[in-house]
Formats: sequence, structure tokens, C-alpha cells
Amino acid sequence: MFAPVERLVAFRYLRARRQEGFISVIAWFSLVGIGLGVATLIIVMAVMNGFRHELLSRVLGLNGHISVTAYRSEAITEFDFLADAIRKIDGVVEVTPLVEGQVMASANNLASGAVVRGVRREDFLGRDLLRNAIKQGSLDGFDEGRGVLIGGRMAARMGLGVGDRITLISPKGSPSAFGTVPRMKTYSVAGIFNVGMYEYDNTYIYMPLAQAQLYFRYPNAVSGFEVMVEDADGALELRRDVAAEVGSKAQVLDWQRVNSSFFTALQVERNVMFLILTLIIMVAAFNIISSQIMLVNDKAKGIAILRTMGASRSMLLRIFFMTGSSVGVIGTAAGAALGISFALNIETIRQWIQALSGTDLFSAEIYFLSQLPARIDSGETISVVVIALTLSFLASIYPAWRAARLDPVEVLRYE
Repeated sequence: MFAPVERLVAFRYLRARRQEGFISVIAWFSLVGIGLGVATLIIVMAVMNGFRHELLSRVLGLNGHISVTAYRSEAITEFDFLADAIRKIDGVVEVTPLVEGQVMASANNLASGAVVRGVRREDFLGRDLLRNAIKQGSLDGFDEGRGVLIGGRMAARMGLGVGDRITLISPKGSPSAFGTVPRMKTYSVAGIFNVGMYEYDNTYIYMPLAQAQLYFRYPNAVSGFEVMVEDADGALELRRDVAAEVGSKAQVLDWQRVNSSFFTALQVERNVMFLILTLIIMVAAFNIISSQIMLVNDKAKGIAILRTMGASRSMLLRIFFMTGSSVGVIGTAAGAALGISFALNIETIRQWIQALSGTDLFSAEIYFLSQLPARIDSGETISVVVIALTLSFLASIYPAWRAARLDPVEVLRYE
């Protein structure tokens, strides 16, 4: 496409002499701008993809794809029979009966709100996220009521370890001659888990299903089910089948409806950030136009001489197109390499910056996750590179056309 002499002249023009230093500085700013724009866009998209993936995997790993919840002040009886019926639905992988309720957890003169989930040992171990999250203790004798499991941050905040005691206070008290008395019961800590998500590690308590039925007064009943399906995106279709099986006994919601506002906000933010950061690349592309126009004006005499020596307009068009696009290609390649490398090592870089600055750059209390996630999407990365190259090529067209349209007679008239 480009002849050797065209490449020679183009790269000669890119190596500016001393009197052309200002043009060279503008070109370098263009290159750096495109590189930083591409790198920033790749890093931000990777982090936002990582956030969405980590939050989605943890939320769905703990809560299920479809939630079946009993209506207020009611309970689901004959739950094992209903759970077996739901399991027979094509596409359903797992059904977990549970009893869930809010309590006040107290230990070592500290108290805070908590969410208790009563599940069976086999159902707890059936969740990979939960099974791999146990850091201390074990589930030995869990179904026999030998203790509860608490989150790692709750344990650290209350100074609890395996074998210590924690008191649970339910707001649904028992009636007495002196009014309603809150239900209180003390349990032993059988294990400590850490799923890597602040909200769950700080507030969730897992209790044997039989103990939860006694504590929350659900005799031979549960408050709901968590249904796991093969394809999370197909939960909406399966929700109708589950609802038909459940009937009027409970409310059936899929994960998209339960968390719709949260994940919709993430998607909107991601799209807006993509648009804003693309504008950075566009600004750098305008710098290419300005630097190339100045280069054309500076090389007007040389262009005229080349025309008189037989160079065609198409040849000059290719030469100056090459000088402009080279800046975009080099900047895009450098930016893509920088962005991918940074995204792959972002957690290590965060730890290094925190150690130097002594500040917490990624607070789990604010961002819900204990580590900074990054997930590179090859399709998005290719899209960013293509956008940057396209803007660079478009920015190189006008200066190249202007160089090709120069009239050698007018340029050399008074020389």
C-alpha cells in the first residue's frame, strides 16, 4: 500500500529538526494523549466489569437466581414436597429451603443488627462460594445444633472466635404478663466464613435449619426457598414455571427484579464512563490534526519541490496520512499494553500504593468488596483499540488532503 520512498519521507518528517521542535512537541502530546486515553478506558472498563462480575457472582452465589418468599406472617408448610417438585423443573439445579429473620447479635458488650439464615448442612456445602469461604472451624455436627457460622468481619468486630458464645435477640418477642418480651438465645460459634463481600461478612449468621425453625417459630415450615438454575440469564423464564408450581403460597422473584436498581445503575455508570473517556481519545485526535496541519505548512516548500520532481497528489496524500496515523497507531499500541498490564496487576498496584501512602484506597465498607476486581473483556478491548485507530485515521485525512492540494507554483512563486 505504501511505497518504500513514501515511508522514508513520512518517517523523515516525523523526526523533527531543532527549528521544528514545537511541532514535535504537539505530536508527542497527541501520542501521549491517545495512549493515556486508551489505557484509562481499558482500565476503567476492566474494573467496572470486575465489579459487576464479582458482585453478581457473590450475590447470586449467596441468594440464588430465584427467590421464593412466604408472604408476611405466613410460612410454607410441606416444604420438602414442594422443593422436590421445583427440582423437577427443567433447568433447575438446586433448591434450598431456609428460614430467614433479622436479629440483634450481642457479644462482649457489643451489639449490632444481623440476618440469620437457617439452612441444612448439605445445602450449605452445596454452594461452592459458601463451602470455600469457611476459614475457621467446621460444619461437624452442624445439623445437630452444635453452633452457628458467623462472618469474619462480625467475628473481628465483636472479638469472637470458634467456641465463643453469641447471643441473638429477636424483635418478635413472646407475650407475657408484663408485655412482649424479646426472645433471646445464646449459641456457640462453630465456624467463621469470609466470602469477600463486606455486607455478608459483617451481618450474616448461618444457623441449622431445625434450630432456626425453633427460634423463629416456624414449626415444620420454612420462610422460603432459594433456587439455583443452569443459566442465570434464563431465570426470568424459569420464574414463571416456579411460580406456577408454588401457586399462591409464596412470592416468586428472579434476581434481575430483586437487584434491578443496583445492576441497572452499574450498567448506566459503565456506559457513561465509556462515553466520557472516549472523548479523551477524541481530544487527542484533534491534537493530531493541529500538529499535522502545522507540519504541512512548515513543509510547504518541500512538498512543492516533491511535486515538481514528479510526486503525485496521491503519493503526498499517503505520505502525510502515514505521518498522522503513525502517531495514533503507536499511541494506541502503547496505551493498550499499559492498560492491559495495569488491569492484570491492579490489586498488587493498589497494595503497593497503600503501603507507600498509608491510606486505604479501597474501603470494603464503601465498595462492599475486600479486593479491587478487574476483568478484561477481549471484545471491549478490541473495540477500544478500533475506536482509537479509527479516530486517528480520520484525524489524519484532512491534513493529508491539504498537503496533496498544495499548488507548487503558488508556493515557489517568490522563491
